[in-house]
Amino acid sequence: MKQKKQTRILHNLIRKVLPFFLMMAVALAAFPTSSFAAEGQWPSDPDTVGPSMIVMDADTGTILYQKNADQQLYPASITKIMTALVALENCKDLGETVTFSEEAVYNTYGSSIARDVGEQMTMEQCLYAMMLASANECAYAIAEHVGGSLDNFVAMMNQKAQELGCTGTHFNNSCGLPDPDHYTTAHDMALIARAAWQNPEFRTLCGTGTYTIPATNKHSEETLLQNHHLMLFPYQGVQDYLESYCLGGKTGYTDEAQYTLVTYGQKNGMTLITVVMNESDKADQYTDTNSLMTYFFDHFKDWKLKDYETNLGGGGDSFFDTDAGVFLPDDRLYHLEDTDADVILPNGVDFSEADRSFSLSDADGTTGTVNYTYDGRDVGNATISLNTSAADAATKVVDQISQYSAANQAEEDAQQPTTTKGKIAKFFSKVKDGLKEIWWGIQDYGAMLVSMVKDFEKGDIILQDILVLAGTAFVVGFLVSLGVHHSHKKRRRQRKEKDGKKPQQKKRRKND
Repeated sequence: MKQKKQTRILHNLIRKVLPFFLMMAVALAAFPTSSFAAEGQWPSDPDTVGPSMIVMDADTGTILYQKNADQQLYPASITKIMTALVALENCKDLGETVTFSEEAVYNTYGSSIARDVGEQMTMEQCLYAMMLASANECAYAIAEHVGGSLDNFVAMMNQKAQELGCTGTHFNNSCGLPDPDHYTTAHDMALIARAAWQNPEFRTLCGTGTYTIPATNKHSEETLLQNHHLMLFPYQGVQDYLESYCLGGKTGYTDEAQYTLVTYGQKNGMTLITVVMNESDKADQYTDTNSLMTYFFDHFKDWKLKDYETNLGGGGDSFFDTDAGVFLPDDRLYHLEDTDADVILPNGVDFSEADRSFSLSDADGTTGTVNYTYDGRDVGNATISLNTSAADAATKVVDQISQYSAANQAEEDAQQPTTTKGKIAKFFSKVKDGLKEIWWGIQDYGAMLVSMVKDFEKGDIILQDILVLAGTAFVVGFLVSLGVHHSHKKRRRQRKEKDGKKPQQKKRRKND
């Protein structure tokens, strides 16, 4: 009875522990972290004039270039990117009517479309006036409408900045007019610009060249708006800076901030965000932006994970595929959550050269993240989730192994020889079979080691693969040997008790 209880405990141990080690071994093998850093081929930085700037990949967040990107500076009207983002996230209907207050009209100066107190426009019209014509009274009216007051809206802006990971930013108004407590950095603005770009309504706003506001209750004529970003639209007839890759952006200028510019560009499958701040010359903000955009479009390549990552579900041969169909033939243990996730690498660097690291996001291992780095730089990441069907299949296999082990043990116990001659014959038969298994195992293991050494020399296998394999073999071997040891020990004790012999106690040696 005790033997059956201990055997059941062993089976439960195997059933509960083995799936965990199986899943972790697969995860580590699927997402190895290279023991050797990839040889750096990161391009050298291009020449620029301005004092503070950054280039960020919009999809991955990879920073391709930065120059004094954490220096706190006045942002001027690129502030309105955050204003638009907070408004779009908190306004239920862009057709809502916005009424201009005295504060909105008289507490702002600079860029304007000359709205009057009590004038009414839709939220959409106000957003276009703010983003294209940089109308400050419209930014103020948007803040009052969405936040209930300017102060409440500014608090919402600062809260959003914190959520996005901004560390050098504090807003004090919604339009970007100079204020000692209103500042940001090129890096923080890139984070804000990236978050805004993920909103499709914002992409439409900043990428529009012209927009017409119909007559209002205070203006009998239409108001034509033109985008001030000269890389997107020839504002006031200036065509010197137009670029076909430009998707939009936002301009800014005050005497204190000088020229500031945020630009979105797309080429060769990449979408880049460039932020330049504190440019002393209007032309320099465009030439610096174009130099950066062109350089990184020409020197980097975008790799879509769904097309190149072979260790994640979503296509190709299964990581678990076997002839016996033990695991599902069309599934992998983890799947990509974001099929648009990508990695950006310098030209001439293959996707396989990016280093990977795998981390679980929760205790039960249902979600995780794969991070990609190259030359010590973050170049992309992807959220992944446990493929429960594959995990269930793995657990089912372990259950079947456990059940087979229990049935085989019961059958073996029933077939135990009763005579001394039969016991001796059974013993030597097991020894013979065991030696055969050991010999075959040595041959197979030797061949596998030779193959692994060859792959290691070619760079097709890394040290962590070997460690994962050895660790898994150790765990399984330990569990099996533990079961065999307890089983044999109990059988010997039972046979002695059946023959009426008490187990002999080890004699202690007396000290002379």
